Amino acid sequence: MTSTESTDQPSTDRTYDIVVYGATGFVGRLTAKYLAEHAPSGTRIALAGRSRQKLEATRRSLPGVATEWPLVEADSTDTDALRSLAESTRVVITTVGPYAKYGLPLTTVCAEAGTDYVDLTGEVLFARKSIDANHEIARRTGARIVHSCGFDSVPSDLGVHVLHAAVAADDAGDLTDTTLVVTSMRGGVSGGTVDSLRTQIEEVKKDGSLRRLAARPYSLSPDRSTEPDLGRQSDVVLVKGKDIAPGLRGWKAPFVMASYNTRVVRRSNALRDWAYGTAFRYREVMSVGSSVASPVIAGAVSAGLGAMVLGMTFLPKPVLDRILPKPGDGPSPSAQENGHFTIDVYTTTTTGAHYRSRVKASGDPGYKATSVMLGESALALVHDRADLPGGGGVLTPATGLGDALVNRLRAAGFEIWAKKV
Repeated sequence: MTSTESTDQPSTDRTYDIVVYGATGFVGRLTAKYLAEHAPSGTRIALAGRSRQKLEATRRSLPGVATEWPLVEADSTDTDALRSLAESTRVVITTVGPYAKYGLPLTTVCAEAGTDYVDLTGEVLFARKSIDANHEIARRTGARIVHSCGFDSVPSDLGVHVLHAAVAADDAGDLTDTTLVVTSMRGGVSGGTVDSLRTQIEEVKKDGSLRRLAARPYSLSPDRSTEPDLGRQSDVVLVKGKDIAPGLRGWKAPFVMASYNTRVVRRSNALRDWAYGTAFRYREVMSVGSSVASPVIAGAVSAGLGAMVLGMTFLPKPVLDRILPKPGDGPSPSAQENGHFTIDVYTTTTTGAHYRSRVKASGDPGYKATSVMLGESALALVHDRADLPGGGGVLTPATGLGDALVNRLRAAGFEIWAKKV
């Protein structure tokens, strides 16, 4: 039995198909609106949160039949209420973070109840706790606990997933050095994402061993001892484009979410018995243009990221509260519409062939595009079960949803492809 197989299947005898937990938050409201506009007719959806008054306000703002969706009151600290919620539905979507503070009890009751689960976490330490607490339980019950179903880490994980599929279809060997490049991106900084980073920094300040865990390249892998020894794999890299792929110009700077996304992709490889290859090395960077100034700009970005982490580590909390975006904050509707992202993943195979994949979408990456990715992840779990890979466990977008999510996102307007170059 592989790590993603299960002995049982989740029950479909539930009151709801999907419950959106945290529906009164910024991304929760966007996700509820997306489902109201795009869920197939007959999909049974409920809104959940701790305040009925706020839930009612969210429901009134939704179009069509969504104004009649049921409401479920459940506080993140009330395990009995969370268990009742999990047992009432086939899938839980949760946007309630930071997940390290509020997320683990919900993941556990979903695993125990055989209820599928999707979230938006980009927190290494939370994901590791969830794996340790829930993976074996979820394998037994058939629950798919799929973390990171937004901008963290769907483009990364599916970008490598389709890249591998193209290489395998051509019988072109295994993936070796693989680099994701954020080719272009426009969007705001999520207050929830910043709060999650602050929470993780607070955790590692209290316990030095957690700092070492978060820094390990295989910190989310099922068993570090079985991972191949590929040497040092750094998250903060400055690299020439031509060292990534032939013809790629300019220097590339570190990508702020590389320290999380890379671990998700490596977990996908391990859960698939290293299908990408045992020489698969993966990193993520971002484009800063291809002019002669690109190395200077890339260096400045790297220094800026380091300064941001240092500031969040050592500045007093009242100062950070004044200067950082707050949880629940988000961009205006026009800013959401004008956002976009394009990511390209480049690899060289063991046969020496070069391949590239692309994941591209319109809409603010952390808000509008994320609500599409999160909503379609849940809809795939409800409506596309015959097309899902593997079985239960604490999974990744690639290993829990795979081609079913790729196809749904394409139908929703995403550009996703892979080819030899």
